[in-house]
Amino acid sequence: MLMTTADLKRLSEHLGSISGRTVLVLGDAMLDHYIWGDALRISPEAPVPVVKVERESQRLGGAANVAHNVRSLGGTPLLVSVTGDDNGGRLLRSTLERHEIDTAHLVTDPDRPTIKKTRLVARGQQVVRIDREQVSRLGDAPFQRLAQQVESLLPKAEAVLISDYGKGVICRRLLDAFLPRFREQGLPVCVDPKETHFHSYKQVTILTPNKREASFAAGQPITDDESLEEVGQRLLAGLQAENLLITRGEEGMSLFRAGQPTVHISAAGRDVYDVTGAGDTVISTLALGLAARVPVEDVTRLANHAASRVIRELGTATTSLDEIRASLATAALVASKGVGDDPA
Repeated sequence: MLMTTADLKRLSEHLGSISGRTVLVLGDAMLDHYIWGDALRISPEAPVPVVKVERESQRLGGAANVAHNVRSLGGTPLLVSVTGDDNGGRLLRSTLERHEIDTAHLVTDPDRPTIKKTRLVARGQQVVRIDREQVSRLGDAPFQRLAQQVESLLPKAEAVLISDYGKGVICRRLLDAFLPRFREQGLPVCVDPKETHFHSYKQVTILTPNKREASFAAGQPITDDESLEEVGQRLLAGLQAENLLITRGEEGMSLFRAGQPTVHISAAGRDVYDVTGAGDTVISTLALGLAARVPVEDVTRLANHAASRVIRELGTATTSLDEIRASLATAALVASKGVGDDPA
């Protein structure tokens, strides 16, 4: 469906209702560590580049980046996750606090390290990534503290966002305990799923797998429009979800809804530099919009414009309501001239 200038104006008007919403963010918080440098020669010791380090930086990753996206879009994130009792955990907390994200609901587990991903980048290209993590089931004591934090925050939440990176925070017993509670309270539940728990997310408001994750969960590769439709409808029915959004990178997004035609949305951005963290931006926008009771198709189109801003940067990034408004204004200008592809 081609968007008219009136449609795009309506989308822009929704942005005012998104600001100020409170979202419970539950998932695997991470610290993204970047080492930036230049590579001028190959090492005589091995066929690898020698990188001269110029600077280092820290960014929020995983559920922490989701919380950052919620904050950047004018919402209030209530982040519940687990960190280690280590330098990485302290740095993660201080980085969150610098972005005005409350760390009071983070659980410290001395038996596991804070998840840290170190990326070595030379001349704008990632050379290698080093992961420090322990992927295992939470012990009983940290699990109970985590559950207590979720319980205490339910009265404040207007939506729930589950950011599952498969690192141990999200587990079957947590989902069994709280998914029914979320439904009882009428909270929109938005899930960025990992393949390992995919089929545990029954009757949620929306899931946002990428094409690879959806293919894996359905046991069928997505190779064309027909297989995309088959996979989307199969997952939607099997999970009894209200909505399923398959993100497809440069090909855009496809929204599946029970009993309604599939909506295919072209990518709003054409300048793709790095898709790292784009899914975090999409799910954050969806959670805020659904908390504000914005219609799901409209908030999906807003999420598409939000993602178009962050894929222009290297590494995890965030966007703002003003940047989304600017993207919508550009799309409206194109629509008014009646040229080009559907930008929304």
